[in-house]
Amino acid sequence: MPDAPLPTPDALTAFGAGHLPGLLGLRFTHAEPGLLRSELTVRPELMAPNGFLHAASVVALADTTCGYGTRLNLPEGAQGFTTIELKSNHLGTAREGIVTCEARPVHTGRTTQVWDAEVRGPGGRLMALFRCTQAVLYPR
Repeated sequence: MPDAPLPTPDALTAFGAGHLPGLLGLRFTHAEPGLLRSELTVRPELMAPNGFLHAASVVALADTTCGYGTRLNLPEGAQGFTTIELKSNHLGTAREGIVTCEARPVHTGRTTQVWDAEVRGPGGRLMALFRCTQAVLYPR
């Protein structure tokens, strides 16, 4: 798939409509080989009862961004992928504004991919570090 034309950020955003990314309001803002950027607006539905952005909202933003990157970098013959491991370190949170994510591949092999992401809060303050490992799936 790397030789196929890269979808636009709007096309990536539309791909998530009707699924969790759409429900969260996740928007893609940049797509190029080896770099995806996305964002979401903090709103009450994404908050934990303590008044801070729920960690699961942050993980969903980072995991989706890395997952779409994986999808765009599948080797020839692969039909999909699935997450086999993810880790997040939360360094801060947000109560309002726009939270952004930037994801880059660390490894794009035939059977696995590893992606790193940084999530930043309003003003660009680092909120979370994220890493996921994806298993590349082939038809049986």
